[in-house]
Amino acid sequence: MRNSDDSNDVITALGSGLAGAVALTAIHETVRRMRPDDAPRMDVLGRRAIARGMEAVGVEPPGANVLQTVALAGDLLTNAAYYALIGVGSPKHVYLRGAALGLAAGVGGVVLPPLLGLGSAPSRRTPQTKGMTIAWYLAGGLAAAAVYSMMHRNDRR
Repeated sequence: MRNSDDSNDVITALGSGLAGAVALTAIHETVRRMRPDDAPRMDVLGRRAIARGMEAVGVEPPGANVLQTVALAGDLLTNAAYYALIGVGSPKHVYLRGAALGLAAGVGGVVLPPLLGLGSAPSRRTPQTKGMTIAWYLAGGLAAAAVYSMMHRNDRR
C-alpha cells in the first residue's frame, strides 16, 4: 500500500509539470501571434511529427485545424510529463533541476528537429528564434520549479 506522502509527491510533481507546460504553451502561442517572422513554431513541428507518424502507418492525417488541436494537446501532455521530472530528487535543488530540465528541452528543441527530419526553420529560423526556443523552455522549467516549491511547502505544513 502506498504512503499518502508518496501520492502527494506524485500529485505535486504532476501538477508542477502541468504548470510548466501551460506556461511554455502560453508563451509560445502568445508570441507566435505577436512576432510571426521569428517566433519559434513548435506547433509546426508537432503537426509535422503527428502527420508523418500517421502517414507511416497508412492513416490519412486530419485537416489543419484538427491537426493543430491534436499537436497542442500532445505538446501539453508530453511537456507536462517531462516537466513532472521536477519532483525527482531533493526539493532543496528544485530550481537548479527546473533550469536544467528547461535548458535541456530548449537545446533539444533547437538541435533535434532537423535530425528527426522535421525541418529546422520552426526552431532555428533566426538567432532570435533559437534564443527564444531555449529561453521559453527554460521559463517552463522554472515555472514548474516555482509551483513545485510552493506545493511542496504547502504539503509539508
